[in-house]
Amino acid sequence: MGEHSILNMAPVYLLAINVVTFLMYGFDKWKARKAKWRIREASLLLLALLGGSIGAWLGMGVWHHKTQHKKFRYGVPAIIIVQLAIIVYLLITNTI
Repeated sequence: MGEHSILNMAPVYLLAINVVTFLMYGFDKWKARKAKWRIREASLLLLALLGGSIGAWLGMGVWHHKTQHKKFRYGVPAIIIVQLAIIVYLLITNTI
């Protein structure tokens, strides 16, 4: 795969990972209400780190899930800020 095809796939990947992350936060909230097996917090945060940070943040707001946990309340916005800083840096240096 060439460099340009990877860049063309980035928006598709980001959309997919954010939709999956958003749905996983909703699924975990549903599981919590039913007192069933839960998704590990580390897995939810990993999805945010892998590019699903906007989906995680939206999922927290829409589903009212993990909003009382400091590692999510402060961690997810911190991940978003770092990811945006990386994108800005890459744009400024003409890396992408």
